[in-house]
Amino acid sequence: MESNKLQSSIINYLEQRPTQKFTAEELFKGLTLEGASVFNILVKELAVMERSNKVEITEDGKFKLARPKNQLLVHGIFHANDRGFGFVAVEGDEIPDIYISEDHTAYALNMDEVDVKITRPSKKGDDRGPEGIVKKITDRHFTQAVGEFEFAPDPEHNVLGHVNLKDKKMASYQFDVLEGGIQPEDGAIITAQVTQYPKPRAPKLIAGIAEETIGHRDDPGVDILEIVYQHELPIEFPEDVKEEIANIPDFVTDEEKKGRIDLRDEVVVTIDGDDSKDFDDAVGLKVLDNGNYRLLVNIADVSHYVKEGSPLDREAYRRSTSVYLTDRVIPMLPRKLSNGICSLNPNVERLAMTCDMEITPEGKVVSHKIYPSVIESNARMTYNNVNKILESKDEKTMERYQELLPMFEQMGQLHKVLLKQRKKRGAIEFDDNEAQIIVDETGHPIDIKIRVRGTSERMIESFMLAANETVAEHYYNAHVPFLYRVHETPDGDRMLSFFEFLTNFGHVVKGSTKDLKPKMMQSVLKQVAGTPEEAMISVMMLRSMKQAKYDAQSLGHFGLAAKYYTHFTSPIRRYPDLFVHRLIRHYAEDGLGDESQSQYIDRIPEIAEHTSKLERRAIDTERDVDGMKKAEYMADHVGEEFHAVVSSVMKFGLFVELENTVEGLVHISTMKDDYYEYVENQMALVGRNTHRTFQIGQEVEIKLMRVDKDQSEVDFELLHPEKTPTSEIQLPPRKPFNKNAKRGGKKPQGKNNNYNKQGNKKPFYKDNAVKKFSKNTSHKK
Repeated sequence: MESNKLQSSIINYLEQRPTQKFTAEELFKGLTLEGASVFNILVKELAVMERSNKVEITEDGKFKLARPKNQLLVHGIFHANDRGFGFVAVEGDEIPDIYISEDHTAYALNMDEVDVKITRPSKKGDDRGPEGIVKKITDRHFTQAVGEFEFAPDPEHNVLGHVNLKDKKMASYQFDVLEGGIQPEDGAIITAQVTQYPKPRAPKLIAGIAEETIGHRDDPGVDILEIVYQHELPIEFPEDVKEEIANIPDFVTDEEKKGRIDLRDEVVVTIDGDDSKDFDDAVGLKVLDNGNYRLLVNIADVSHYVKEGSPLDREAYRRSTSVYLTDRVIPMLPRKLSNGICSLNPNVERLAMTCDMEITPEGKVVSHKIYPSVIESNARMTYNNVNKILESKDEKTMERYQELLPMFEQMGQLHKVLLKQRKKRGAIEFDDNEAQIIVDETGHPIDIKIRVRGTSERMIESFMLAANETVAEHYYNAHVPFLYRVHETPDGDRMLSFFEFLTNFGHVVKGSTKDLKPKMMQSVLKQVAGTPEEAMISVMMLRSMKQAKYDAQSLGHFGLAAKYYTHFTSPIRRYPDLFVHRLIRHYAEDGLGDESQSQYIDRIPEIAEHTSKLERRAIDTERDVDGMKKAEYMADHVGEEFHAVVSSVMKFGLFVELENTVEGLVHISTMKDDYYEYVENQMALVGRNTHRTFQIGQEVEIKLMRVDKDQSEVDFELLHPEKTPTSEIQLPPRKPFNKNAKRGGKKPQGKNNNYNKQGNKKPFYKDNAVKKFSKNTSHKK
């Protein structure tokens, strides 16, 4: 192969994926090259290109498109601070967040896409990040305002009134509702299309036309609906979708069974929550004569009913995921499918896509088949009932399901085997709680319950993980375009900071940040298990990791220590799973040749990016609704005292978490027993005179002082500061007294999550492998 031609192919491939990085093996596969000799040529050419600054090698030994040394213009997302300044995050790049002063934002709003000129690059050894100037706003994020309309007519300026914006990032802006749209009533919750953005003559003014009234401020449930509209989630299904599903039968026809493996005689069951209505997986297990297990993971064959390019398919893609809110679900598919023909209900025939695995007693999948099937579930089991069988040995439950008991016992055994195998290879597991907010008929929260995951929940997760890995490895080895779920290796610099942080507690990590392995993280969790710093170190480890996403390249899953991983098991609620099923059917029917591969190779990166983006939107919506409802629940308890644990320590105060998972802030201005200073490398607030010390994981007694439901803010004050433990953490020398300095600074708004050193809230999503309890991020559901 000619050198220039190969280099040109490499550059072209990387230019189409400017934010990604690849190993030589991944480039070899992505370029569809073949032969050991060609691979050696590729490696040599990459070395030449690195020396000539055409590509660069990252710290983890991967290749990416080189940025010219003099290129100071970058593209990213602007994250506004309510004090006027902001930061620009450059996705997929190794540039730290770029600080933008208030005078240089070009009137960008929060989450706008912008081009930024870097005026002061970051320097090694300097803890300050780069600084820049917004040169151009390329895409506006804020295109629709949602909020309560306040009637305040100003005929001279064609103004009907204002929309009260709840987002703290927008609190300093006025939104005028102009004439030309609907005429909303005072107190109505409306949507308004933005037609005017801030400009030099009116830097704090936004205006638009009222489009829709979604309710009144006093209507039950309108608070959640307002958040749904703020995130621009589609609610109603279009008419063409309704027409399409009307023609889908609610039973399996004889014609549909043709060409499928008949598994109706196999014993399979669904195992889900008590309140579940859509069942997209049914599992069966038996022990073979050779001592191995045969595990059947049958997944609802949604792609059979959602035809590519149909109105139903386009709408599913537009939604990309179901969104689970406190008292409602915004489904990806209409309920006739999700709760009907696509749901693996008991004692009725259903179409499935089956991953049929033979697994050794050591947990190794030695053979497998992936095929379309027809099944009939034998029972609709719940997690609670299976836990009663496997954990508490409840006699009544065991008698009720006597015929299924041997299979459940075998399932419990296989789960232990698979769990042991995952731990052996280094999979990282964090314990966490999921809160279930209970509301009354008006939508008002009356209780918050903690869901505890038992053996059955973890068992189903083990089976779904096994199927996802098996499917991913199968199509990776087939060398065909495919959609993967990836969790990349953490950045070396972030991990180096984390390892240095560990040394403060006497913990040492064996290995290099240039060759990170999941086992290294697993060993850290083992070291700190049961120690006072366990909670703090777990939080810091999570923050050091990357975000899981969908990708056309099999980049591995660091959190699971899995070389190959995809999402195959939830096509009712996730579009990537539905699309994976479609690819499986496509390769089975059209073969693995070049013509077959060409049909999807260019579309998969776009699908990966789109579904990753909408997954984050769903997570944000769920988080905002949970935060708002938790605040509303706590509003009934102002003045009460609670036991809590410090969940995060910042320079402006402590975030504390109650046993019911509600988080709130103890602002430093309320800590009047001493002058507290923040010690960053210890993540501690330390009293200058008393050396009283607050760190993550510490138990405290607090009193609820204030709740703001609209801002999801819960404020506490500490009780009994004299009981606070002291430490010998060294404080920096006192700075000269400045009489103009304000004690404690300005309080940052919003609930916990990540704030940077400037007090600016940064977007942060825990990896889906380790944040297992969120409905939207679980491996199973």
